[in-house]
Amino acid sequence: MPDITWEEPYCAEGSACYRIGVDDNGNSYIAIAGREDTYLTDTTDALRQLIRDIKAGKADHLLAD
Repeated sequence: MPDITWEEPYCAEGSACYRIGVDDNGNSYIAIAGREDTYLTDTTDALRQLIRDIKAGKADHLLAD
């Protein structure tokens, strides 16, 4: 497993807690808090673009009931 430096968990609604981390090679990681051994990884630039797209509403269709 890479040496990942995790940030404090981000929790919305108290039950959906995520953590973002980085390693020394410039990779970024997203994991469910408490399950950091199972993560999604990509470059930091890709993570930045994902966050920009989410903020721009490009994933809003996933929130529909």
